[in-house]
Amino acid sequence: MSLKEIAKRAGTSPATVSRILNDPDHRCSDPGVRDRVWKAAMELHYVPNEAARNLKKGARKSEENVRYIQVLMTRTERSHADPFFTEVLRVVESEIHRNSCILSQVWYVSAFSSDKQCQSGNVTRQVEELYQDTEGKTDGLIVIGRCNKVALKCLKERFRNLVSINRNPTNREIDEVTCDGRKIATSAVEYLLTRGHRDIGYVGECNGEARYRGYVDTLMKHDLELHPAYIYETKQTETAGFEIMNKILHSGDIPTAIYCANDITAIGMLKALEKSKNKYLNLSIISSDDIEQAQFTRPMLTTVALPKVEMGRFAVYLLLDRIGGKHDSITTMELEGRLVVRESCTDAPEH
Repeated sequence: MSLKEIAKRAGTSPATVSRILNDPDHRCSDPGVRDRVWKAAMELHYVPNEAARNLKKGARKSEENVRYIQVLMTRTERSHADPFFTEVLRVVESEIHRNSCILSQVWYVSAFSSDKQCQSGNVTRQVEELYQDTEGKTDGLIVIGRCNKVALKCLKERFRNLVSINRNPTNREIDEVTCDGRKIATSAVEYLLTRGHRDIGYVGECNGEARYRGYVDTLMKHDLELHPAYIYETKQTETAGFEIMNKILHSGDIPTAIYCANDITAIGMLKALEKSKNKYLNLSIISSDDIEQAQFTRPMLTTVALPKVEMGRFAVYLLLDRIGGKHDSITTMELEGRLVVRESCTDAPEH
């Protein structure tokens, strides 16, 4: 299937299609173009590069060697996408394309990241529905985001080859590429401590969340009191961050610094702070991910950058290596985060 057909369906040029398929960092003037291009490519089962030439030759052996890969997004909905996972997905999409494989499905099932929803729902039926979508054409599945143990077990039983990209390790259930959430949180909180902060809050999810455990462990390591009033459990979205900041500002008991579990929630908090009458409040905010928007906030967001490009590339590499029968044992690749100091953190106020 040619780039021209994809371009026709997506309402753009073949040159733009080529750039989107090959460059995860390509920025479109119309944000919807990228989604339309990949949607069209998946609908047409676009076969890139050498695989396409082999299929045109009609060689049955070559056709059998074409790999069909699916992606499962567990921490975000299509209509309310988390920019971090979207940026990881862009890398994965391009790597699948670069390795002459077919990306046939991208599923968004946020229920798989919720222990509560997995306990009350029919996970087996949901996984079976995903498998039926593949029409039997599946060589591997990439799971992006935290996945409940029950859901992960069901996925393992239905899909032959799996790899996870995550901040919460699967404890060697499947091949995975991780950037350990505990270490991410430790790096962020330790930085706040170097700026003199002792009353440090946490904003994000808590149950089963490695970043929350890292936050707690770091405070305990430094013999600092854990204030329940400074723990703000919430969904990790911009809207949730905006609402939480408004609650904090009206609480009357405000920490001097906050570690926010992800950038998009922190961005919501900064927007609420900017709009409030207390916008000059000396409150330091640090988060993790380093999404594109982090450098355009006011003030610019200090964060722990996750190596998104390497995480996406290594995940595809691990999956193809397993599909090719080159390794059997469960393999974990752990990558390190990197502190990016900008403007959203200042020294703790003197008492």
